[in-house]
This record gives sequence, structure tokens and C-alpha cells, in this order.
Amino acid sequence: MSLIPATIVTGFLGSGKTTLLKRVLTEAHGQKIAVIENEFGEENIDSDILVTDTQEQIIQMSNGCICCTIREDLRSTLQLLAAKRRKGLLDFERVVIETTGLADPGPVAQTFFMDDEIAESYLLDSIITLVDAKHSAQQLNDRQEARRQVGFADRIFISKADLVSQEEVDALVHRLKHMNPRAPQRAVHFGEVSLPEVFDLRGFNLNAKLDIDPDFLKEEEDDHHDHNHDHEHGEHCDHPSHAHGHGHHHHHDDDVKSFVFKSERAFDPAKLEDFLGAVVNIYGPRMLRYKGVLHMKGTDRKVIFQGVHQLMGSDLGPQWAEGEARGNKMVFIGIDLPREIFLQGLEQCLI
Repeated sequence: MSLIPATIVTGFLGSGKTTLLKRVLTEAHGQKIAVIENEFGEENIDSDILVTDTQEQIIQMSNGCICCTIREDLRSTLQLLAAKRRKGLLDFERVVIETTGLADPGPVAQTFFMDDEIAESYLLDSIITLVDAKHSAQQLNDRQEARRQVGFADRIFISKADLVSQEEVDALVHRLKHMNPRAPQRAVHFGEVSLPEVFDLRGFNLNAKLDIDPDFLKEEEDDHHDHNHDHEHGEHCDHPSHAHGHGHHHHHDDDVKSFVFKSERAFDPAKLEDFLGAVVNIYGPRMLRYKGVLHMKGTDRKVIFQGVHQLMGSDLGPQWAEGEARGNKMVFIGIDLPREIFLQGLEQCLI
């Protein structure tokens, strides 16, 4: 049987996860989806749609979807669903997991890589983060969980954008882009997103398409002429996200930041492996997502690498095309990572 794709939906309390999931569970989309909901979520889906006092953990919806609440841990719930599917007791094509509003999606994502039994049945497709435009400034300022959720995202949906000014939305977009340039962003109204925007995003696929926002790289190049530094807001930055309507200057120094390393020289594979092994060992818990397309000495193929926390993997990608400029492009998203140590260390791994 082919692997079951899994999508993790995360976002701070009240950001609209439940609204999005209700849509998935009740709409006539013709897909058979199992939704795994964290029972201690702030608002249980089932209380609204299911109105039932059954003790059964798994409930079949009228549109063919399945709703399942986690009473034990995620791993046993995923195993139970996979076993029922193998025996023909349940029919579903994919799984969506809603994390609680206070959860760090990292350990949820790691379940799919660290647990052999889960890895044999499921394929982690992507992490989707909802951000509430109305309350995001305070949540991102005050709560590291909210910032982590942004750092992990493969795609960001901004909810409640209609409740704030366009200027506030623009400021939020800019701020999120600095925290995570990999993730496309879009404002959504009441969870109205088309399923292709949620499913089969292949955020964890090791492929040669490295999604770093091209404007992010451009902005960084305008800022510095050095090839591997990222854009940092200085004291005199006058970007809208730093100037609020009260006439005073406000400087967001989020601990979740991203930076990019680029170089045209090839990496020495042994040096790079040693260096990445060392930084993952020390900073792994603070490294949320990292990804790269690498130019390695000794191979004519691109090397694709990515990681979540301490888990790191690489794969040979397609051949460098005739006449294509070879080079390295890596993006790191993490919490207070020592950028200079990373950039200098990577520089020393080049041939």
C-alpha cells in the first residue's frame, strides 16, 4: 500500500484551526480524510458537528471523512488508524492532525521520522500554520510557541485579516517573512481555503525546489554586498512593521529568525558533515527547520538536505543542468541561532 500523506495544522489559540478543519470535515470535496484532533484543544470540533455522546474515538462523517480524538498519544492513534485501514475497517486517503494552540509542532513532525512503524505507513506532507491577524502582534511578542509555529510552517494562512487595517496586515506579512521566508503566506476568510492549498504541498519532500521567497533574497542582497548575510533591522529601519501608529518606533526582535547561506564554491563533503553534525548536536532543539540545495565536490548531482530539530537527512537530487550555475543555497530557521558561527563554519567547509 502506498504511504498515507499527513498534514499538521498548527496555530495559536483562536487562530481559526477549528474553522478550517470543520470545513475539511463537512465539505463535499470527495476526499476521504481522517482528522486527528487533540482532545484538550480549546474548542472541540465534535461538540459542534457531531453532537453525540458516543464513547467511540473514531466517528465517520457524512462526507466520508473520519474524525478521531486523541485520548492517548499521537503514535498509538496513528497506528490504530493504519491498522484499521489495512484490515479494511476504515477507508481514508490522508490524515490531518490538529495540534493544540500551545503546542510546538516539532515533536509531532518528528514522530513521522523517528518511529519506524509510523514511517512505514505515513509520509509527512507539510505543516500549515494559522496566524490570527488581530491578535498576532501580541501573541508573537509574548509567546514563543506562536513564534515556533511560524518557524515550522510550510505554508501560512493569516486569519481575521478583515478585522485589521491593510497596513497592519502588511506589517504582519513582513514580520512573518523574516521569521520564515520559506513559507508562502495568504490571508484567508473563515477558513475558506481550497484543498489543493492545504494538501500535497510536499514540504518535507527532499526535492530540488528550494522555496525561499525570491524577494527575501533580493532584499538581503540590496542590504549587504557580502554574499552570505541576511537582512537585519537596525536602529534606523523605517519599515512599516517597526513603526506603529502611535508615532513611536518599535523594534521587533523576534527570537525566531531565518538566515540564508549562499556560495558558488563546492562543499567538502566530510567537512560539511562534521560541521552540521556538531551544530545539530549543540543547537538542534533550537533549529526549527533548515533546508538546502548543495553543490558537493565529487558529484554532478545536486544534493538536497533538510532537517527538523536534531533530525537531518540528505539525498541526491537531479543532475546540474548543462550551463547551470552551480552553487549552495541554504536557509536556517531557528530560535536565537548564532548566525555568525553558522556562516563562518559553513564558509570553512567550502573547497
